[in-house]
Amino acid sequence: MTNLFLDISAGTIDWSRAQFALTAIYHWLFVPLTLGLALIMGIMETCYYRTKKQFWKDTAKFWQKLFGINFAMGVATGIILEFEFGTNWSNYSWFVGDIFGAPLAIEGIVAFFMESTFVAVMYFGWNKVSKGFHLASTWLTGLGATISAWWILVANAWMQCPVGCEFNADTVRNEMVSFFDVALSPFAVMKFCHTVISAWIIGAIFVVAVSCWYLLKKREKELSLQSIKIASIVGLIASLGAALTGDESAYQVAQKQPMKLAAMEALYDGGNDVSLTGVAWVNPFKQPDFMAEKEAPLRIAVPNMLSFLATRDFHGYVPGIQQLWNGYTKADGSREPSFDEKIESGKKAITALAAYRKAKAAGDEGAAKQYAQVIDENFKYFGYGYIKDKSELVPFIPINFWAFRVMVGLGCLFILFFAVILFMSYKKDISALPKWHYWLAIVLVPLAYVASESGWLVAEFGRQPWTIQDMLPVGASVSDISAGSVALTFFIFLFLFTTMLAVELNIMFKQIKKGPEHHES
Repeated sequence: MTNLFLDISAGTIDWSRAQFALTAIYHWLFVPLTLGLALIMGIMETCYYRTKKQFWKDTAKFWQKLFGINFAMGVATGIILEFEFGTNWSNYSWFVGDIFGAPLAIEGIVAFFMESTFVAVMYFGWNKVSKGFHLASTWLTGLGATISAWWILVANAWMQCPVGCEFNADTVRNEMVSFFDVALSPFAVMKFCHTVISAWIIGAIFVVAVSCWYLLKKREKELSLQSIKIASIVGLIASLGAALTGDESAYQVAQKQPMKLAAMEALYDGGNDVSLTGVAWVNPFKQPDFMAEKEAPLRIAVPNMLSFLATRDFHGYVPGIQQLWNGYTKADGSREPSFDEKIESGKKAITALAAYRKAKAAGDEGAAKQYAQVIDENFKYFGYGYIKDKSELVPFIPINFWAFRVMVGLGCLFILFFAVILFMSYKKDISALPKWHYWLAIVLVPLAYVASESGWLVAEFGRQPWTIQDMLPVGASVSDISAGSVALTFFIFLFLFTTMLAVELNIMFKQIKKGPEHHES
């Protein structure tokens, strides 16, 4: 087992990563709109329940149709994504399946069945159940989708910050010792809050954009105005919430994944009183010489701000890539080992594991106990034993640096956009605005997705080369299969997912063009 990870080709690793990234990116095109529309359509049906006006029923049914189209596509890509853990990432699934599989199983059994049950009532129960039960079904459909996101994000957060587990040398697996530590870790809670709130932003921008399109066409004025009012409130609250949860998420990254923070900020040489980089010239296509340079050229920064954001102290110590490479002394006086020391410690753990299994097989309990102690002492850096080149431990800085700034910059734009459109929708006649205002709202839809995908790029590229932080590198996680077979399925999935996206967009555009169905009171 200990040698299983060492002979997998680089082609298999690269194609497996590419295929998983492709599936995840396409899947995330559908998920945030599902979560965002779920909240807005719930609010609109609540308005119908309270006012009994047919207008609100027609409006809620219209947005529910768009929700349903998007929901179906998200389910299809999500199922494929989970199957890939077994086909392309079997070493990973073996090593931590007892932990990682639990939240995914709960997501499938509880949340997915909850969604599928109540979504049927939501669509087909308008005239078959009471208004209160139907309203509850609509909210429970959205709640089910949100709970589904919770368990998936718990699994992802555990990969970023593994907790609640112990390594079993007899089975060569990590095993869960505390379900609540895994399910309720601060990393998971904050990742869930930030991700779901960002999905509400996408839902709000989508609703505003569709409503603005109707105003451009001089139709569905009442639906558009009321939808813009609700969506702009949701969008502004969500945009401010995303800023707050993003700040707390960055603080957690600074504590648990300092290399990710250093890559996000192009922080080559850290220390005390570290400035927050606003902009700098980081070549987007080339890894910088981070061991020779003090900082990125043409850097404009806010003094001491990164120290405050990372430590809640304007004079706090923030390690840069050079400190993480060479080792450094922490604020509490303890020492963070260098990469060389961590790699050596990881190799000791791997060697001791092989020796432990041989001693066990030979019945030598005394030797097995000694080797088990060596494993325990060095397991914290177990994954480093598979690292062949220290430079692998530094993620690709340009992607992290620029993706982070795209996300933050667009987030600030969304706050301004929703504040302005909320003011105008309540204080002015928004239907009389110049056309370019409406086109601006429509253009923001793809930009919202760019911001969302940029956040995921930072989250996933920033922890490279790790599948599980400090525990299991990507190269040790993939299945031992041919690169050609993975490449073939990559292009098959590319074709299928692109076709699905084109079909969804076609159906959505037709439904939007058709508009809501109007009924007399």
